[in-house]
Amino acid sequence: MRIYVPATIGMLRHLLDAGELSPVGGTAFALTPTLRESYTSGSTEELEYAALTDAARASLRLLSVDHEPDAADAKEPPRRAVLSADVDDVTLRPDLDDAVVRVAGPVPLAAVAAIHVDTPEAEAAVLAAAAVIDDADLGDEDAELALGDVEDHELAWYAAQELPFLLELM
Repeated sequence: MRIYVPATIGMLRHLLDAGELSPVGGTAFALTPTLRESYTSGSTEELEYAALTDAARASLRLLSVDHEPDAADAKEPPRRAVLSADVDDVTLRPDLDDAVVRVAGPVPLAAVAAIHVDTPEAEAAVLAAAAVIDDADLGDEDAELALGDVEDHELAWYAAQELPFLLELM
């Protein structure tokens, strides 16, 4: 199954160093039967993009923690990151959300099909959205607008073998 794992730049560095990455809480996103049923129409590609977008929003949650004053990753650029990977051992979690899956273990670098990362132009919008992600969940209209602003920035696509070069340029 193709899964989308929310990450940070620090997590990508760990993936490169360790050769694998354990999703936070084992949580990833995918085109699940529940997600497919929640849309009245849409191609597989469009629905996979919806799961990728959910993972990018989850990346904001990771960034909201990483960019607190005492966080270890605070020196990394504030960019959303999502790994697209193909794994077999996942559990559907429709009780959490339509696209949520639980991954049984670490995702090996060899299973990564692509890496999606914000460009530098998105950093200000990413910081603003990460700061209000919880408020958006509670219905704050200004926070929802900040999320819309960051989601206007498309994630750049990189092949897995480009990861060392991507991180070197940061």
